[in-house]
Amino acid sequence: MGRTAREKAGRAAGRIRGRAVRFRWTWPRRFRWTWPRRIVAAAVLVVVVPVLTAGAALRLAYSGDPGDGTRTRGRDAIWLGHAWVDGRKDDADLAAFATRIEGTGIKDLYVHAGPLEHDGTLPADRYPRARWLIDAVHRTLPGIRVQAWLGDVLATEGPDGLRLERAGSRTAVVASARQVLDAGFDGVHFDLEPLHSGDRHYLSLLDDLGALTGSRGARLSVAAHQIDPLPAAHSVVGAVSGSEKWWSQAFFGQVARRVDQIAVMSYDTWMPLEGMFGGYVAHQTALALEVTPEDTDLLMGLPFFHESDLGHHESAETVEAAVRGTRLGLGRTDRHRARFGVALYVDFAARDGDWAAYRAGWN
Repeated sequence: MGRTAREKAGRAAGRIRGRAVRFRWTWPRRFRWTWPRRIVAAAVLVVVVPVLTAGAALRLAYSGDPGDGTRTRGRDAIWLGHAWVDGRKDDADLAAFATRIEGTGIKDLYVHAGPLEHDGTLPADRYPRARWLIDAVHRTLPGIRVQAWLGDVLATEGPDGLRLERAGSRTAVVASARQVLDAGFDGVHFDLEPLHSGDRHYLSLLDDLGALTGSRGARLSVAAHQIDPLPAAHSVVGAVSGSEKWWSQAFFGQVARRVDQIAVMSYDTWMPLEGMFGGYVAHQTALALEVTPEDTDLLMGLPFFHESDLGHHESAETVEAAVRGTRLGLGRTDRHRARFGVALYVDFAARDGDWAAYRAGWN
């Protein structure tokens, strides 16, 4: 969302007949340093040196001992697929899931009940088995909350999608949230992407949603983009590619102050190595903690899925590295933060090893 090659350079020295000899290697004439080649070399250095420096810094951030007080607070969450509300799951599946999460810190279930239509509405036939799931969870897993996970593609980088700048669309989204709360869900979890940093229409929508959920005693939670790892990184990447990956730290804080729970999608990071990924998560955890109010739940995402592409390297983005990075960032920034946890993405792609790493590292 590649991989940087590391090369080792060295100098040769020898001693002949007791005399130190320094060997000087020169370029063949056809490879002499012409000005065009010097310009290209300089450009390569401009790119490579910062990348290597950043890689070393991230690897350093992954070192050390997280220490005491950096494990679950019983406020974790998991994203669950649509099969839980469309009739494909039954009581036996829920019993197996209950056994799976027993003894963990999972408190919230984000159950996919959407997607929204591009006008913000939500057809009621998208979640026909919601009432069964909610009642069954409340009965067999007391204390666990079931939130409706709603999302859509935004028309921020293409012609199609939900347009938050339209007041009618925002009103429809609020109506869709009311609709799932009427269906019995304990809260609403929104994942709207790609959402650009500073979007005032999104903040306005959150204000309206917060008024609704607050009046119902329900939870309002959101999935959040990662925070600029360097100042204004979202602006630079957006200017070059037309697609913003990160939010500014200030915008992240504005969002966090408007919700009950914010879950950072701290995966799909472009990191090629496990140590770099873990250091990146540690840095993201620290940045998020600095601007998230203490009365808002902050959750760091764990990659419970297995893909390999430009944005996500399966060998690098492991649950073990994400948990360790989260603990390191927590321990260095706000070890005693109570409203903090991790969020597992996603149940239908998870493997036994992911669950084992989550239990061993965090619980």
